Amino acid sequence: MTAPQTTLRLAFYGDDFTGSTDALEVLAFAGLRCALFLRVPDTRTLRELGPFDAIGIAGDSRGMSTAELAQALPPVLAALARLPTPLLHYKVCSTFDSSPAIGSIGCVMDLARGPCGDDVMPIVAGTPALGRYCLFGNLFARSATDGLVHRLDRHPIMSAHPVTPMHEADLARHLAAQTAMPIAGFTLPNFATDRATMDAELERLAAQQHGAVLFDAATPAHLTEVGRLLERLAHQRGQRGGPLFCVGSSGLEYALTQWWRESGTLPASVAAGLETVDAVPQLLAVSGSASPLSALQIDAALAAGFADLPVEAVALVAESGWQRSLDGLTERATAALRQGRSVMLHTARGPQDPRIAAMLDALVAGGASRDQAKHQGGRLLGQRLGELVDAVLRAVPLRRLVISGGDTASQITQRLAPDALLIAARLAPGAPLCRVLSRELHLRTLQLALKGGQMGQADYFITALRGGSHSG
Repeated sequence: MTAPQTTLRLAFYGDDFTGSTDALEVLAFAGLRCALFLRVPDTRTLRELGPFDAIGIAGDSRGMSTAELAQALPPVLAALARLPTPLLHYKVCSTFDSSPAIGSIGCVMDLARGPCGDDVMPIVAGTPALGRYCLFGNLFARSATDGLVHRLDRHPIMSAHPVTPMHEADLARHLAAQTAMPIAGFTLPNFATDRATMDAELERLAAQQHGAVLFDAATPAHLTEVGRLLERLAHQRGQRGGPLFCVGSSGLEYALTQWWRESGTLPASVAAGLETVDAVPQLLAVSGSASPLSALQIDAALAAGFADLPVEAVALVAESGWQRSLDGLTERATAALRQGRSVMLHTARGPQDPRIAAMLDALVAGGASRDQAKHQGGRLLGQRLGELVDAVLRAVPLRRLVISGGDTASQITQRLAPDALLIAARLAPGAPLCRVLSRELHLRTLQLALKGGQMGQADYFITALRGGSHSG
């Protein structure tokens, strides 16, 4: 790939589509020109759609096995490393949910050493804007189900994640099960010192070992200092040639944009016109999340008049008969939309929904292990839902599609295959509304919102339909 002539400030790869739009939202609201692609764009694409200050690549590595990561990620990382940017970000979920077997962050860190070199690898986990706090390497997260901040291994949603439950809040320990790379901590007391002392401490940590440094962050001010330190490391890396590879949540984008604003290299205010979500006559909502918050959001949508279309997951992942089930759901969704109603398709209403167990039991009965059933079943279900959504959008012109659940959003969006996504409005922090860029006629006027199961308030789907303002 020939590198474009313009220089980017940042390029990122998101390990799922919901997290990718989260990072894109931060950059867009900082006033940067940015877009999200499904693959690393070539020179012509960047020239035709740009110029850009930052770009992202929406991936689905969060749902990949270690073997799949080892096959899929090296060419992507190599292509990213050739982009004219000082910083590359492997964007992970703000709750770092992963395991040695599925979505291994540590595996990607090891794979990045080849194309990106062996410089110190920053890890940014704190994202105060989303209620995520990293203290002495331990990650805490606010739960929208009770409004309280929980240590991650005690979090009511993330500790019970159906595929990658978080049983360890100490991120260095968590990642140590996924990589042998040493991980040092740039901890809270360092932020009480002056900048020269912070710089010296980071230099000391970087010189100790060719590993990673995990940054604490509990406040926006902490993140601003992290952004300054990241730019310092990127400059040092650039003098040796090549971009600095970083790992983290959208806290990394908050860190950089806050520092760029403080240092005077960004506009004084966010991009105009992104704070208000316009109302639409109807929308299609698809939830593949089993989180308690998603259950509350589904309940609220149904109470507001959305047509209720429960999805029997076991029927959609069956070896035979699945097409008949998919066609039936497509017909029901299409009919309701043609009647002017909004539609709520859902595979579960909370973690105890029996449809989850039924799908897993059927796959295990067919010869899969329990772990294989969770991994392969969720992916196949997302792919089948992608076929359903594509068929509905081709049959009924819609202005807005909302998808809940990281893996589900990734699979459906990959099936739709937009050329790029641009931020249209802030629907909820970390779960924005995007405008689709596509050559396909049925997608040209579509707006798309992708949210993780733990994102948004109970009225998320209702706000997506009726609109509203969100200033923060």
